[in-house]
Amino acid sequence: MQRMGLCIGLKREVIQEYRKIHAAVWPEVLAAITKANIRNYSIFLREPEDILFAYWEYHGTDFAADAAVMADNPAMQKWWTICDPMQVPLDTRAKGEWWASMVEVFHHD
Repeated sequence: MQRMGLCIGLKREVIQEYRKIHAAVWPEVLAAITKANIRNYSIFLREPEDILFAYWEYHGTDFAADAAVMADNPAMQKWWTICDPMQVPLDTRAKGEWWASMVEVFHHD
C-alpha cells in the first residue's frame, strides 16, 4: 500500500458549490476510484487560504496504469469537467500535474 497526498488551490467563489457536489459524489465516480485500487480517499479544505489537500491509499501495483483506466471512465471525465474549472493548480507543480504531488515526511499507525 502506498499513501499519496496532493494539493491544489480552490477558487473562493466556488467553495460552497465544491462542498455541495462532494457531499453527493456520483456512484459511477466512486466505482471508478475503487476500480483504480484507491482506498481511504479524503479531500480536506484549508480556509482562508483556499487550499485542497487530497489523501488516499493506493493498493495496486501500477498506479500509472490504474490512473489511466480511471481517466478513461466517462463519468470521471464528466466529473472532472465540473471540478477542474473550480481549481487553481499551484505554479510550483511538476510538469504534467494538475494536483501537485506531496512527499510523505512522517507517518504513525
